[in-house]
Amino acid sequence: MNEKKQKYIAVAGNMGVGKSTLVQFLAAQFNGEAFYEPVDSNPFFAKFFKDMRKWSFHSQIYFLTHKFRIHQEVAKREGLVVVDRTIYEDAEIFAKSLFSARKMSKDEFNLYWDLYTAMCESLRPPDALIYLTCSMATLKNRISQRGRKAERTVPDAHLLRLHKRYENWVKSINFCEVIIINTDNLDYTSDAVHRAHVIDHLSKYL
Repeated sequence: MNEKKQKYIAVAGNMGVGKSTLVQFLAAQFNGEAFYEPVDSNPFFAKFFKDMRKWSFHSQIYFLTHKFRIHQEVAKREGLVVVDRTIYEDAEIFAKSLFSARKMSKDEFNLYWDLYTAMCESLRPPDALIYLTCSMATLKNRISQRGRKAERTVPDAHLLRLHKRYENWVKSINFCEVIIINTDNLDYTSDAVHRAHVIDHLSKYL
C-alpha cells in the first residue's frame, strides 16, 4: 500500500477522558474508519479491577495482542484511520504503572516488555497523536456515568498514577506530532460550537 494515501491518527488519554467519543466523531466527520480498544471483549478486565496483582499481566497481554492486530489492520487501510488508544500507551503508561505499583512482577514485566519492543519493530507510528486530558474530578464523573461497571471501582490512586505517566509520556513523544486538547468543558457530540472548534482545530491534520 502507498502510505501517502493513508492518514493515521491516534487518540490517547486516561480512561473516561472521552477518547472513544472523539474517535467516533472524527471518523464520521472526516469520512474515516474507526478502530476501538477491545475493552469489552477482554475476559480479564473485570477481574483485574478486583485483584490487580493477580490479573494485571493477563489483562495487559490480552490488550497488547489485540492492539498489535489492530495496528496490522490499520496498515492495510487507505484513507483516514482513527485509533482509540495505541499499543504504545499499553506499555508506556499501563504496564509501567502496574510494575512500579508492584502489581506486576519483574519477570512478568520483562517478558511483556520484550514482546512489546519486538512488536514495535514492525509497526508504523501514527502521523499525529491527539492527547485528551481533563481534571480528576471530570474523569471520575465520566467513569461513574458510563456503562462499564468494572471501571467504577478503580482506585483514585491508580487513576492519578496513570494521569501523571500520560503527562510525562506525551512530553517525550518524538515519533509523531502531538495535539493536546483539554476536555473538561468540551462537548463535541451535542454542542455545535464545540464541534466547530474541534473541527477547526484538527482539520489541518485530518
